[in-house]
Amino acid sequence: MNDTDLNITLGVEEEFFLIDPESRDLIADPDPAIFETCERASGPHTVVREFLRSQIETNTRVCANFTELREALTETRRLVIDAAQHHEIAVIASSTHPFADWRMQLPTPKERYQRLAITYQERRSFLVGGMHIHAGFGDPDSRIRVMTALRRYLPLLNALSASSPFSAGRETGFKSYRLNLLSVVPRFGLPPAFASRRDYESLLDAYRSLKFIDDGSELWWDLRPSPKYPTIELRICDVCTCLNDALAVAAVYVSLIRKLLRHDADDALPPEPPSEIIAENRWLAARYGVLAFLGDVAVGGRIDINDHLSALVEDLAEDAQALGCEAELRHSLAIIREGTGADRQIDHFRLRRLEGDNIEAALRSVADLVIRETMDVA
Repeated sequence: MNDTDLNITLGVEEEFFLIDPESRDLIADPDPAIFETCERASGPHTVVREFLRSQIETNTRVCANFTELREALTETRRLVIDAAQHHEIAVIASSTHPFADWRMQLPTPKERYQRLAITYQERRSFLVGGMHIHAGFGDPDSRIRVMTALRRYLPLLNALSASSPFSAGRETGFKSYRLNLLSVVPRFGLPPAFASRRDYESLLDAYRSLKFIDDGSELWWDLRPSPKYPTIELRICDVCTCLNDALAVAAVYVSLIRKLLRHDADDALPPEPPSEIIAENRWLAARYGVLAFLGDVAVGGRIDINDHLSALVEDLAEDAQALGCEAELRHSLAIIREGTGADRQIDHFRLRRLEGDNIEAALRSVADLVIRETMDVA
């Protein structure tokens, strides 16, 4: 397999919340001018409205390599931060807001979003933000085979990105509570284990024939073939509060793809573990984050997520070097040591409570922390 066959294009979508700098609450109906400012400054990237008016989504341009992705993700974060400052508001990269009331949020006046609100009812489930990473590689069948082989790593990728420990003013006990909120939506969670593109198309046709969906954009799995692009879209991740953490998650993802793509060319992809076992690890990752002890699908028993990632980083070293993301891959180990955005939010909240803040003040201070981390863009 030559280097051309291992080419991987990348793109990242991130969803941010718009914050009132005085109350630290969400701005339920922000001035549309902030979106217009972002659109004018977007250059090769795109900025779009999300389900709720208090959200804004950035999409990087298609990047030919990791160096371009690093630059692009820095640019998209910066353009949202600059636009927010220009309009005297704040922005946070966190998959839930510490205390916002979902009942006060307004859907974006768009036919698709209005239909979602009517169909799924649970508007609280949509008060979340995420990070989606697109990777373009191989042919349609190899993309599906690699997608299936990636499923076992979804819990790890979720744990590394966790940033949603609070919801509606309470500490939930989960590091990625976003997954719980979204679980009420159908066709959400682990994708099936497909062996070929034909398998995927058959299921897609069955959904459409029963008029459950119109197209593949309504398959909201943790990992899916993009309905618009020749990519596999990672969707399980929370949006990372820190840019460097987001790049580390992207480095793990793309390095895994390159390794699995090489194995696929040799017809040597590992045996697929049962979906139920992956789902158990997925719950553990959402609950405990980087403190999880996952089920070891290779040898049995439980394994500290730190040991799991340390071994994986060494295994991926060759691929990360070829991709130019060695530093970002190794930063994933620092996330384990130092904690995720979720860990920092919880620690800060508990510290403020110990130092005398009431719950409301402590939660506002958590929002301030996330604002500062979001703005730390080189």
